[in-house]
Amino acid sequence: MDEIKKEDKEQTNEKQENKEIEIPEQLPILAVRDIVIFPYMIIPLFVGRDISVKAVEHSLNTNRLILLLTQKDFNIETPEPQDLYNIGTVCMIMRMLRLPDGRLKILVQGLSKAKALEFSQFEGFYLAKIEKIEDIQLKEFTLEHEALVRTVKEQLEKAISLGKNIPPDAMVIIENIDEPGRLADLIASNLGLKSSEAQQILEITDPFERLNKIREILNREIQLLTIQQKIKKEARDEIDKTQREYFLREQLKAIQKELGDIDEKAEEINEFRKKIEEAKMPQKVKEEAEKQLKRLERMHPEAAESAVVRTYLEWLTELPWSRSTEDRLDIKAAKEVLDKDHYDLEKVKERILEYLSVRKLKEKMKGPILCFIGPPGVGKTSLGRSIAKALGREFVRISLGGVRDEAEIRGHRRTYVGALPGRIIQGIRQAGTNNPVFMLDEIDKLGMDFRGDPSSALLEVLDPEQNNSFVDHYLAVPFDLSNVMFVCTGNIADTIPSALRDRMEIIYLSGYTEEEKLQIAKKYLIPKQLEEHGLNYSIMKISDKAIKYIITHYTREAGVRNLEREIANLCRKVAKFITEGKKKKFYITPQKVSKFIGAPKYLPEEELKKEEVGVATGLAWTEAGGDVIYVEATIMKGKGNLILTGQLGEVMKESAQAALSYVKSKAKELKIDEKLFSTMDLHIHVPAGAIPKDGPSAGITMASAIASVFTGKPLRKDVAMTGEITLRGRVLPIGGLKEKVLAAKRMGIKTVIIPKRNKKDLEELPKYVKEGMKFILAESMDQVLKHIFSKIKTKIDKKQVVTV
Repeated sequence: MDEIKKEDKEQTNEKQENKEIEIPEQLPILAVRDIVIFPYMIIPLFVGRDISVKAVEHSLNTNRLILLLTQKDFNIETPEPQDLYNIGTVCMIMRMLRLPDGRLKILVQGLSKAKALEFSQFEGFYLAKIEKIEDIQLKEFTLEHEALVRTVKEQLEKAISLGKNIPPDAMVIIENIDEPGRLADLIASNLGLKSSEAQQILEITDPFERLNKIREILNREIQLLTIQQKIKKEARDEIDKTQREYFLREQLKAIQKELGDIDEKAEEINEFRKKIEEAKMPQKVKEEAEKQLKRLERMHPEAAESAVVRTYLEWLTELPWSRSTEDRLDIKAAKEVLDKDHYDLEKVKERILEYLSVRKLKEKMKGPILCFIGPPGVGKTSLGRSIAKALGREFVRISLGGVRDEAEIRGHRRTYVGALPGRIIQGIRQAGTNNPVFMLDEIDKLGMDFRGDPSSALLEVLDPEQNNSFVDHYLAVPFDLSNVMFVCTGNIADTIPSALRDRMEIIYLSGYTEEEKLQIAKKYLIPKQLEEHGLNYSIMKISDKAIKYIITHYTREAGVRNLEREIANLCRKVAKFITEGKKKKFYITPQKVSKFIGAPKYLPEEELKKEEVGVATGLAWTEAGGDVIYVEATIMKGKGNLILTGQLGEVMKESAQAALSYVKSKAKELKIDEKLFSTMDLHIHVPAGAIPKDGPSAGITMASAIASVFTGKPLRKDVAMTGEITLRGRVLPIGGLKEKVLAAKRMGIKTVIIPKRNKKDLEELPKYVKEGMKFILAESMDQVLKHIFSKIKTKIDKKQVVTV
């Protein structure tokens, strides 16, 4: 009985479906956004716009029919007729529900395609005069048409298999439809096409042309889905591989645990955690270290970045944040150490002992920045080691000569490949304590180029007010350098930038005298070289006279570096003779020196034997200490020209011109024929022409040579002079007096003419420098001329002469 009722109900529905609904010529318009309604399509819609609500209510009050047209632009809120496609679908409103917010929810079913011909406004909405659009009727259903229908269905099934979302109910209906037009509409309504593309399909009236368009769309969709599936598969395979590796690692951990083996990564993390606690870092640094440790813990052990983080943690944990050595504050013991390691240098030793004394009275003090300036070989670098030894601190030395990259001081940022901290932090790590004696060697030879200015980076390092929070680019956390005792060295102070020089306490080291070199050789150089060459005093002895002979005939320097080389040369010769079995004991005398190490290189005695006209002995200051220079002057027939040779700098050229003008102005007093100045050319030459020379201390020397050549009187070779001259003949003061006096002493010159205003510098010279020397204090050039001409008896003012 139930089956009969069910069959009758189905027959009734078929009759209602087959019964054609009459569509009037005029219908209200409902504008829809981003969707195209096809015939036979049932879809719910939400209606909220006032114009749309009125159109729906009018339809419900009449025949429940309405024309749905799609907007061309989704964003238009109140569309006009020109904003709508003119072809749409006539739909029947099957149900309507009013929502609390005033909107309507309607269920519509597409009946037939229609074209809006004319639009008119009616009670707040649009009515349109319409024309029903019928599909082109097929004359016959060919094999080609059947093949197209089957192809489209197969494509749809393939798209579904690749992941296209089509409702199962729709697929059941599609499987049972063979009519091309209806099949095309049904598929198009379920593919989720763009409104513009769906509108194009809606407007095609040929069923097979419409179905062919669907085939093209499905073909493109299958290609997209295939690529999408490939991408998903690759991503899934990668995830599977990662998960597989994770499970294998977990299994390996479990196996290692059972076997009693230790997990390397866990051990490394625990070790770092332990090091962080032991390092006793400042709180901010500790937080950064723990943050990086957590990152490392989450990383794969073989990841590229893990090596960077691991290296960074090693630097953080190995730096001596809280490790320091206790200063040896025994002043007497420190003095003994300094005296044992270095001969003389009383001023430097006194300064170090002063530092220790203050350190003993005040525990927390800012480290001084000492800078030793002096010629090569005077012991600047070795003095730094002695300071560390006296204080009981670690010693670190870095050479700044030729450094041009700022990153050498501040380090590289960790983002760079192969990044490392700068030399300062590397030196602190090397020392293992946060209060070493840190020597910055050759600070006067810092460079600068496109990579930055290292001297500017050193400003923070060498400023006691700033270096308590020095930030290296690699570490990116502050490190306290205030406990470090920085010691700098250089040959000259002029090339050090003024801002950097201002942060340092400069102590000048002068060259050594012959007696000092003798003592240094006996106490330090000879014992050292004997030990390095496997010799001892029972095998080889050097007499004091032999050492002095080497000093005067084989070296000409401010320091003792070349002296040590010549002593080493002697030791090598002796070692060779011993191994050859020629002799077992050697006593080196001056006569044997040349036999062992060759002919003398310098013969200062010969320079003093002959006195000549136009040759004046001057004193100059160089980076290697003081030096003796000989200014030669000669005249020849000409037109009164001045010729200067010997690579003279601008200052010396001007000194020569001023000296000539002075001599011209004093021609009558010096009994010089004034015609000579216009009929003779004057040539001034300073030998060793390949070496550039300059400085403000050769004026009186040049004036003396010029006066000598024009008067024809020879100059004393046992008198050296230094000083600048003015046009009025005043003698101006000079610098580097000690070095110049030492140079004269090395050459055996006992009398030196110096400017009177340098008397204060003369008083500061050590006794051993002034010993045996006679100094003439000159205020004017007239006073100089009284002392320099040979065999000329002149009345000498005894007040000018200072004899020590």
